[in-house]
Amino acid sequence: MRKTVQLLLVASLYGCVATTPRPDAGDQRVDPIPFSLALEEVVITGIRQRLPDPASARLGRTLAGERTLNGRKEIVACGFVSGKTAAGGPGGDQAFIARIYPDSASSFELVAMGGASETRRLVDSTCRAAGLPISDSA
Repeated sequence: MRKTVQLLLVASLYGCVATTPRPDAGDQRVDPIPFSLALEEVVITGIRQRLPDPASARLGRTLAGERTLNGRKEIVACGFVSGKTAAGGPGGDQAFIARIYPDSASSFELVAMGGASETRRLVDSTCRAAGLPISDSA
């Protein structure tokens, strides 16, 4: 009886192969979420701190998604913001990427923001890789 149990145990483990778990490679993809009023408030407040005329800041097309990296939940927001220059003239649209950490009192981190074509391309490609295509271009 004992040999039968041992044989069954060995047979049941025969197909099992130990694999090393893949480390989190920093996957860019997020699960899209609605851009709520609360999230909008966190984003616009964080962005206004970096503009020459904070009161003039207006969000354009903005998308958001959430993910968990290294056990920490984060929300990624990608979009456009417009505002006036320090002289009061139109500042044009600036593309941005931001991270919000809801488990840390919704702390805000601006990853990139700018109106230069190089910055816009960087923001667009990064947001597209995350699954948040803010531009219609391919």
